[in-house]
Amino acid sequence: MQYDNDAKQLKYEVLTQVAKYAYEGTLEENLDKIPYDIIPGPLPAFRCCIYREREIIRERLVSARGKNLPGQSDGDIVAVLPAACEGCPISRFTVTDNCQHCLAKKCQNACPFGAISITPKGAYIDPTKCKECGRCATACPYNAISDTMRPCIRACPVKAITKDEYQRAAIDYARCINCGACTKNCPFGAITDRSSIVDVINDIRGDTPVYAVFAPAIEGHFGLANGGMLKSAIKKLGFAGAFEVSLGADATTYHEAHELKEALENKSKMTTSCCPAFVEMIEKHFPKLIPLISSTGSPMTLVVRYIKSEHPGCKVVFVGPCIAKKIEIQKIQDTADYVMTFEELQAMFTAKEVNVLDEAENEQDGSLAGKGYAQSGGVSGAVSALLEEEGFDTPFTCVKCNGAAECKKTLMILNSGRLPEDFVEGMACEGGCIAGPGGVEEMQKLLKNRSKLMAAADKRGITENIKQIHDFSKIKMDTNP
Repeated sequence: MQYDNDAKQLKYEVLTQVAKYAYEGTLEENLDKIPYDIIPGPLPAFRCCIYREREIIRERLVSARGKNLPGQSDGDIVAVLPAACEGCPISRFTVTDNCQHCLAKKCQNACPFGAISITPKGAYIDPTKCKECGRCATACPYNAISDTMRPCIRACPVKAITKDEYQRAAIDYARCINCGACTKNCPFGAITDRSSIVDVINDIRGDTPVYAVFAPAIEGHFGLANGGMLKSAIKKLGFAGAFEVSLGADATTYHEAHELKEALENKSKMTTSCCPAFVEMIEKHFPKLIPLISSTGSPMTLVVRYIKSEHPGCKVVFVGPCIAKKIEIQKIQDTADYVMTFEELQAMFTAKEVNVLDEAENEQDGSLAGKGYAQSGGVSGAVSALLEEEGFDTPFTCVKCNGAAECKKTLMILNSGRLPEDFVEGMACEGGCIAGPGGVEEMQKLLKNRSKLMAAADKRGITENIKQIHDFSKIKMDTNP
């Protein structure tokens, strides 16, 4: 596997080495060897020196083994790699050549901190006095003051990224919704997610059967491998079996549709519950709206319950592009035991020399609507389709929030009591789960692959799938204790 992003490539190489030695049972004795294998030296390839490059690899090994990085507690999912963070030594607000030396001096007058002086060359902002309030940029009539925000801070939809005393990125976990936008947008890959790849492999090597369930977003991330081919490849990693989470999506659709019907009859509004980052946003930033969150279990949770009812005593690993799922399993009872990303799955494939495209095709588990959960509008589309299928003719409206910014805006309106729509679908990643931070394929190629795979999938219905093919009648459908 070769990424066009060096930061992502290094993360993948670390995960691959960890997976390889974990399968061999020799990880701990090879920890000191891995940084030298990945960064052989003597000349640096990315940073100031090979010593810093190797220190970054050591920090990645900490996270790859599920341990805590500095400032990270046991329940925290994302964390900063101190050696990798550049501290982005840039002044956020700078005066450009557009400055016209105007007499009004609106920028200077707008600054409450005395950070702006007027020189013969134009306005100047003293970075030691600037508090980055942005009033000068707003006041300038020529738009001559540029705003260069740190990529991680700009990417965070809930202002959870701050700076420590050394100007390195820091995470405010009280605000963080674990969407992973910072991990995806940091150009240095200095923010990463905690991995459970070692625990998963250790369990696979043990006596307890371990099953894998993979998100509907997977198709398109591994070339033209469909669900059946992926199930076959995953079994070669040592899993007892594999299932598509799109099967659980069908069960979620069925239960959530009836829950929405009840809400409409009570003239109440409702939000979806399948995106854990969206749910975290409500719980941490709009707590008044918590009662409006659907109580239906996520597709991951429902398919895991189905598997555990069929195979008592087993363990189940969810595989998807979503980092926030790693926080969901800490909050919901009777769900997956571990969560891995597609990045971690690819590392395991490489470590075991498994090529998914060499596998034979197999039957699919979920309906086409269930697979559609992976993209923005898929959840509400499936719910609407089921209600129509059942002859429910009460009209209702839905707002589809595509990305965290839209989620936040819609929730602000809902929180104020001014949202006209009845149903809110929230997805923290723009485009839907397929764009999750733990993915392995770039978007243009992913969409092309996915379009072909969806066209070839069978068109079974939602009700048919969960009532005639898979029996979910004994499965607890909600998240209530």
